[in-house]
Amino acid sequence: MKTVDFLIIGGGVVGTSVALELRRRHPKASITVLEKEKDIAAHGSGRNSGVLHAGFYYTADSLKARFTRLGNERWKAFVKERGLSINECGKLVVAKQEGELEGLRELKRRGDLNGVETYLIGEREAKELEPRVKTTQLALWSPNTATVDPLECMKALVAEARAQGIEFWLSNPYLGRRGKAVRTPQGDIEAGYVINAAGLHADRVAHDFGIGLDYRILPFKGLYLYGSEPKGSLKRHIYPVPDLRNTFLGVHFTVTVDGKAKIGPTAIPAFWRENYSGLGGFNLVEALGVLRDEAMLFLRNDFDFRRLAFEELRKYSQRYLVGQAAQMLEGTRPENFRTWGRPGIRAQLYDHRAKKLVMDFKLEGNAEGLHVLNAISPAFTAAMPFAEYVVDRAEALMSEGATAQAHSCTPGAKR
Repeated sequence: MKTVDFLIIGGGVVGTSVALELRRRHPKASITVLEKEKDIAAHGSGRNSGVLHAGFYYTADSLKARFTRLGNERWKAFVKERGLSINECGKLVVAKQEGELEGLRELKRRGDLNGVETYLIGEREAKELEPRVKTTQLALWSPNTATVDPLECMKALVAEARAQGIEFWLSNPYLGRRGKAVRTPQGDIEAGYVINAAGLHADRVAHDFGIGLDYRILPFKGLYLYGSEPKGSLKRHIYPVPDLRNTFLGVHFTVTVDGKAKIGPTAIPAFWRENYSGLGGFNLVEALGVLRDEAMLFLRNDFDFRRLAFEELRKYSQRYLVGQAAQMLEGTRPENFRTWGRPGIRAQLYDHRAKKLVMDFKLEGNAEGLHVLNAISPAFTAAMPFAEYVVDRAEALMSEGATAQAHSCTPGAKR
């Protein structure tokens, strides 16, 4: 049996960032990252949009607000130090109609509370930034939003971790527990402390530890349509005013790191966790559980799920998706957007007792381990400072556990 000080389950952006933070604080500790895929960033960490969010969408009391602005700064420093690709294009949030102007003002208020640089500007100023943009009276300008190549960033992050002596066990899925050990195809691992950053499978791992039993992952499929217009035809990200009652930001234009445009993403309910295409990754038991939750949401219509599901399913139509985006940008034509990109799956946490989606990052744990149950967007942007918070929580739980154990071993203590 292999024994390590820290075992991280999941080698995505959160797991790798946590491993690096543990190494910074515990230079002599043995740290192993368990990753079920043969390559890094096979799921959300390598399939996301690559947008470095600025942090103005989130309420000031949220973990997202705490970590997104700083995460944006940290990633920019990281990529520039290493000469990685970045497109500091900025973002315009536009109002399709007058009724959305208050939404723009609310985003501005949130940005101000979160210490994020944003500007409410008029239509003329918006067109100076992006000549093709369409908005009603006002737009919100975020100069610090940018784009990176997530796969390139992940390769550099993992290389940094390996250079610091962090061990990655690739092609080694978590198989369950045997006593206090974690089972893998290469044998059992006993860890001083376990941190679960398993993304799409985080709830399943947590439940084996008796943690997060009120929560389950609901997968949503994200698709982008890539444009054929020349590089530079679109200069800025163009986003709509979102419905702040849910976690999705709506169909928007993203400028890629190499200056191309794409439209998306969808947020289509998926039928199993790795429902990328066809029957790949199909698991009958898992699919039945997901379908049960989705059926209940559909029947109860919690958080207007029925309308959301129908609206998202319509986005399988390229013409419909382009039509939604065309409301924000002049000269948007269906014939210029015909190529679907690689699908991604959003690991969205669902509170099945409260019957609602969890809007913020969510952690639960004990003296054995800490479980990152919800690391949805903007987790890629926020990963580095979020990792510091994760390790803070883990160290506090370990300390509490050590204190309780010492107390239980004290002569005369209650047993």
